[in-house]
Amino acid sequence: MNRRVYVLLSLLLCFAMGAHPQSYQPTEENLKSRQEFRDAKFGIFLHWGLYAMLATGEWTMTNNNLNYKEYAKLAGGFYPSKFDAAKWVAAIKASGAKYICFTSRHHEGFSMFHTKYSDYNIVDATPFKRDVLKELADECHKQGIRLHLYYSHIDWFREDAVWGRTGRGTGRPNPKGNWDSYYQFMNNQLTELLTNYGPIGAIWFDGVWDQDRNPGFDWQLPGQYALIHRLQPACLIGNNHHLTPFEGEDIQIFERDLPGENKAGLSGQNISTLPLETCETMNGMWGYKITDQNYKSAKTLIHYLVKAAGKDANLLMNIGPQPDGELPEVALSRLAEMGKWLQTYGETIYGTRGGCVAPHPWGVTTQKGDRLFVHILDLQDKALFLPLESKKVKKAQMFIGKEPVKFQKNKAGVTLLLNEVPTDIDTVIELELD
Repeated sequence: MNRRVYVLLSLLLCFAMGAHPQSYQPTEENLKSRQEFRDAKFGIFLHWGLYAMLATGEWTMTNNNLNYKEYAKLAGGFYPSKFDAAKWVAAIKASGAKYICFTSRHHEGFSMFHTKYSDYNIVDATPFKRDVLKELADECHKQGIRLHLYYSHIDWFREDAVWGRTGRGTGRPNPKGNWDSYYQFMNNQLTELLTNYGPIGAIWFDGVWDQDRNPGFDWQLPGQYALIHRLQPACLIGNNHHLTPFEGEDIQIFERDLPGENKAGLSGQNISTLPLETCETMNGMWGYKITDQNYKSAKTLIHYLVKAAGKDANLLMNIGPQPDGELPEVALSRLAEMGKWLQTYGETIYGTRGGCVAPHPWGVTTQKGDRLFVHILDLQDKALFLPLESKKVKKAQMFIGKEPVKFQKNKAGVTLLLNEVPTDIDTVIELELD
């Protein structure tokens, strides 16, 4: 075949499949947003929907094969009378978090915002009649917290949504659905979200994995991504597909694992050069579950945040709001504890990058220019060796109190000589590198 003809046919085939090879060029606004995202380091995930009323987690509809028409009746009783966006945002801001990611529409298919493309939403289908997303967006903008929006690619309620491996027992009549209809519905809603709620920091997609038994399924992501970038060029796109990022995505997401780890079995993908984010639950569930009071300690949460920063990633820590609209009391307590810690140590987290010393069992390092912050999380000795063979250390001191720390140099690196075995949640030593 003539080479020119072959190339032309290849390009036509790519476009026919919805792909735009090497076509995405992020704007200056987008690149600036990426850097600000990397500097933020800490965000709060909020999983809230009708599932909160059943208090058994966000997957209860598919886990229990609840009929979609019966499930929808929950909306008639959804009245979160204690919801106060100002209190939510204030508590999250006080925790030291710099952004919120809110579930605008989860897999259950219920829209937590006022949409004209379906009456199955919090304004039209509930007695509450308030657009909680609008109230949350207004407060985020007022209090200086960025707002990101979770958006599900799958839907266990809509009849035009194509079936995947989940939601098969909810009683919908047609496994094939109507993809063209559903794709247009999603794009219509995304247009609303990026038009009616002010600046949105990121769209956080979830659900591509639902078609893992049908690997040839075309989600038509390039067109959807282009729509988002056209509506808000600074808006970042992340997709929790558990794969190496696709073209058009601006951040890489890891679920329940730090980058490079795969303890939960959801994060085996390669680490890209994009800004990184790991999401984790504060207890065991994403959505509210009344029997799950197994909240992680403040120490565990702080360690996770520090370890994420040491791997040059953000931590998106989840809370499942209650059906009455309040954040759980234990979650608020943990937020306050994290906020108190960050008031003291935030300088060693915000705006840093993963340090020149890789993570070790004892802890991690973060870095700003020639300032290296050594975060000692678990050390049973008074001496700590740092492999800094190619770096010169001008000075070492405790981050708090600035007390000098003795150190010894050799060709392999530097050994810090501590006065006592560290016992704090995080003992931070600051090194000035030459």
